Amino acid sequence: MKQRCDWCEKDDLYRDYHDNEWGVPVKEDAKMFEFLLLETFQAGLSWHTILKKRENFRKAFDNFDFHKIAKYDVLKINELVQNEGIIRHRNKIEAAVNNAIQFTKIQKENGSFCNYIWSFTNHQTIQNSFAKMSEIPPFSEIAQKLSKDLKLKGFKFVGPTVVYAHMQATGMVNDHLTYCHKYKSLQ
Repeated sequence: MKQRCDWCEKDDLYRDYHDNEWGVPVKEDAKMFEFLLLETFQAGLSWHTILKKRENFRKAFDNFDFHKIAKYDVLKINELVQNEGIIRHRNKIEAAVNNAIQFTKIQKENGSFCNYIWSFTNHQTIQNSFAKMSEIPPFSEIAQKLSKDLKLKGFKFVGPTVVYAHMQATGMVNDHLTYCHKYKSLQ
């Protein structure tokens, strides 16, 4: 039996996400935006809640196409607020649209959004070595710097904890526990 990080043993959805996505380095802008959008909706909620609604988010938000999302108008936002398949938090929906606009600006300035965001880790995964869940911090110094920079660039719902969760999910930091079967494979 594979040993996994404790947090993912809730159900098969979590185990699959852990084994196939969490912590795997993301270097493609479209996938990076998907995680960013989902993380902003996760603020104050459990990641499991977001994962259960992920496919609904995918349908509601045009397959996470940031170019399309950046053009959403009030009618589309109102439609999303009524969509029972997603988190119907108007401020988060408006933030997703705003963040798509800011995402495209950073993409143009840096060649890609991934080039920008990975520059905070010198384009390498930060390798931590935590043995217990209690050792993993809610955020890091780099997450604080990235959060501050994103906010200066106009992003919303990107506090240090959300940004650190995003870094973990997209492989910018390896926070798999040292006994987890994924830990060594992501070094």
